[in-house]
Formats: sequence, structure tokens, C-alpha cells
Amino acid sequence: MSTSSIDASRHPYLRAADQIASAIKDVVGVDPTFMPTRDKAEALLAFSSLASQLEGCRLSLIAAGQDVADRDAARTVAGWLETRTQTDHGPNHRTLQLAEALDRRWHQVARALIEARVNVAQAEVIVRALDELPDDVPDETVRQAEAHLVLEASHFGPTALRRLGRRILEVVAPDVAEDQERQALEHEEQHAARGTSLFSQRLGDGTTRITIRVPDACAARLHAYLEAFTSPRRSLGDAAGLADRVPSYQAKGQAFCALLESLDPRRAPLHGGDATTVMVTVSLETLRSGVGGANLGPDDRISAHEARRLACTAKIIPVVLGAKSEVLDLGRSARLFSPAQRKAMAIRDKHCRAEGCSKPASWCEAHHHKARWSQGGRTDLADGILLCSWHHHRAHDDRYLHEELPNGDVRFSRRR
Repeated sequence: MSTSSIDASRHPYLRAADQIASAIKDVVGVDPTFMPTRDKAEALLAFSSLASQLEGCRLSLIAAGQDVADRDAARTVAGWLETRTQTDHGPNHRTLQLAEALDRRWHQVARALIEARVNVAQAEVIVRALDELPDDVPDETVRQAEAHLVLEASHFGPTALRRLGRRILEVVAPDVAEDQERQALEHEEQHAARGTSLFSQRLGDGTTRITIRVPDACAARLHAYLEAFTSPRRSLGDAAGLADRVPSYQAKGQAFCALLESLDPRRAPLHGGDATTVMVTVSLETLRSGVGGANLGPDDRISAHEARRLACTAKIIPVVLGAKSEVLDLGRSARLFSPAQRKAMAIRDKHCRAEGCSKPASWCEAHHHKARWSQGGRTDLADGILLCSWHHHRAHDDRYLHEELPNGDVRFSRRR
């Protein structure tokens, strides 16, 4: 349909739809790959603005579309759209809520959306911030808050606007902001406490998926602890730093395991009448040979080299069994290197003693180097060295060889 053939008697919304459909035909099948960069940038911005304006018009229609739903016996216009456009209920319902909010309450945001001064994501954030203002805030103050957030949308994206929205009263009504913030924070803390939860699911492949929902303050502490176990960014010239670089999500998962291993059971609540402990049951032959596995609790199995590593570094009691399953030795966490010994190693070693690794001593674990504890090694300062978690795992991994260099560092090499 050409622009000249568009029926002028049709409603402006329909004429606009006709014109847009006609214009879109001109680009169907056109590959933009080889557009000049300047034209491509201009087109990207133009289509982004048009998308916001089109969505603003669609939201206006949705807000006024209940009669369409009534005509076809649909419960809401969102349900009508779900059937007619083969889309999901959830997004349509949220769109209806936004449309009604813009139509009934937030007219400045609605106009800014149609004029492409805000995008849909920004509009959603602004509406949520305004809807969360306390009921006793004066109407004039609310209008000032709406105008201010619309203005700030030209400088900030949805994430920053969300932060601004939470503190908008400090800008437009500082005299009442303090008390309102107190009420909001108390409400948020109560909501966080009610929503705090932990679910775990064994996946059957040796891993367990843990889903935790905690207050933001608790999550901030957890991230601070995990960052203490992960390496900071290193320069591109630091080959040692690049050698064991892993994705951040994987590094944090490993750091969480290291955090649990480093917890002092004496500071945990009593469990079964004693300090909280985990016991690994392993045969003497397995512990010495490294062939086979060990029991971590009644249902879990771990490899022999992992049992040796845990007995070396974690607050875990190794229960060593003889040929007839008699308990030959019940190790104690006192066999771990003491804090004083670790401090002495930190002064002496300064960093991980693996060749080429510069992880600082504060992020390292004490390792029985001269002789493994399972092979009669002693928990003496002279027998211990500091290794980062990565290299400590390699020290207990039978796939790796390691040798002591003249300067006391340890060189690792993969078995061939």
C-alpha cells in the first residue's frame, strides 16, 4: 500500500499503522550488513526511538481496549491479545498493568514514551518507583518526582533510574525523605526476611544445585568473602595470572567451596553434642595408594586424592580403617597447621610456592609438602608450604607430578 493510497477517513491510529506497514515493505529482504557505518548508526538510533514510540501508542490502545475484550467475551484485553497474537499470558498481563498505570496515573511518563524521551524499560522503572511512593506524599510532590525522573531518563538507563527512584524524595522533598526512607527500609527488610530461603537438589552427576535467596546485606557479605578467595585482575603480561584464569562464575563457585572448607567448626553450633564436624572414612590402603574412593557421610563418595587434600587443609576428621574395617586412627583438626604456623609461612613464603604463581599468602592454604599427612608427614613448619587453592588441588591430583626446585618452589607437570 503506497502512502498516496492511504484512506484519509480512517482513524489516525489506523492511518499511522498503514503508513508504517507501507514503509516497512521497503526494507523487507534488504540486508543492512554493508550499509555505511554512519548510516547504520543513524538507523539503529532511529529504529530504537520508533520502537519506543510505537510501544507508547500500543499501550494507549491497550489501556482503552477493554471494549475489544468485551466484544469477544475475553476477560481482559491482555487475554484477547494472548489468543490473537499467540503470545504468553505473563508478558501481556504485565503490559496491561503498565498501560493502565500510564493511562490512569502517570501521564508525563506516557507522553515521554510516545515522544521517545524514555524507552519502555525506563518507563517501567519510573512507574514502579512512583507507585512505591507512600500514600501520604502530597500530590504536588508526586508530580515533581515524576517530572524529575522523566528528565533524568535522558541521562541514565533503567538500572541507574531504579536507584534514583528509590531516593527520589531526597531530591524533590528532602524534608520528608528521611522518615519515608526509614519506613521503606524497614518494609524492605521485613520482606527480605520473609523471602529468605535455601533449596538444594542433587543432580545425580556428583554435583548439587543450591538456590539461595537472602537479604542484600547478607549477599554483600558473601560476595566480600568470595572475593577474598579469588584472584584480582592481572596485567596481560603476567603469564602466571593467565595460566589458571577461569570464568568469574566458576571462580566464585570454587571460592564458595573454599570458604566452606575454611570455616572453623568450633565457632559453629553444637551438632550431635559436639562441635560441627565432617568425617571422611577411608581405608589405609586407599589413603596410601590413591586408588579407590572414600566415604563423605553415609551417601557420598569422593576420590582418594580429594580425601587426602581435605585431610591436609580442611577442618575434617579422617577416619582411617584397616583391612577388617577397624578404626586405625581418628585424625583431629589439631593436626592442621596452626594459625601461628600459617603466619610464619606467610612471612617466609610470601605467596604461593608453585613455580610462576604469585597468589598472595593470604589466599593460600598450608600443605604438607615433605610427606603427605596420610604417609606419616608431620605438621611442622619445616614440612609445610603455602599453595593457592588451584595448586593445592594439583598437589593432591595423581594426574600431576611435582618436584621441589632448589629455591624451594614446586614445579608441576602433567603425567604423560
